[in-house]
Amino acid sequence: MAKSLLCSSTLNPFFSTTLSSSTSSKKNQIAYSGNSKNQTSSLLWNRRDLSLGFMGSLVAIGLVSNDRRRQDANAAILEADDDEELLEKVKQDRKKRIERQAVLNSAVKEKGYLQDLVYKLSKVGQAIENNDLPAAGLVLGKGIDTEWVKTVNLAFTKLSTSPEENTEVEAFNSSLASLITSVNKNDIESSKLAFVSSAGAFEKWTTLTGVLEQLKGL
Repeated sequence: MAKSLLCSSTLNPFFSTTLSSSTSSKKNQIAYSGNSKNQTSSLLWNRRDLSLGFMGSLVAIGLVSNDRRRQDANAAILEADDDEELLEKVKQDRKKRIERQAVLNSAVKEKGYLQDLVYKLSKVGQAIENNDLPAAGLVLGKGIDTEWVKTVNLAFTKLSTSPEENTEVEAFNSSLASLITSVNKNDIESSKLAFVSSAGAFEKWTTLTGVLEQLKGL
């Protein structure tokens, strides 16, 4: 009886420990198995997300590439249009230059009027520089209705083809009228200002029309 109790008391802790260990081991296996499944599932989802992300990136790259190709195509079309417009403008400018040159070559009489104007302005400028307004008055005359002013304006009318050129003609005539008035009034300072203004307007006009080079050859 004593042996039986001894064995019982001795073995119970052992079985208790063994059972506890076995139960703990099974729980750990179950937990590990659960964790393993969770990890596997998580890994599968991660791979799936990565795959979807990669596919999305490819699609985005494709869209961007297509958009860039469209932009390049549109730019090429616009550039071609610009080239055509530029080419047309060059043709028109060349045509105008040829027409202008033909007019200048045929305007022998008008260029003579303008050469006379250059001579008169030179003489008037020298007289004003020497404060000799009576001498300047002899060259200019008494008003803008003199014959030489009329012939100069005939040349302006024939050779002026643009609004800018006509603007300089108007500026010249206005300054010339002031110059004649100032000279006849013996106003040296106003005469100087009016002379500079009229000569400047005439020079701009000759540059715009291309007459300047023609006059140099006379």
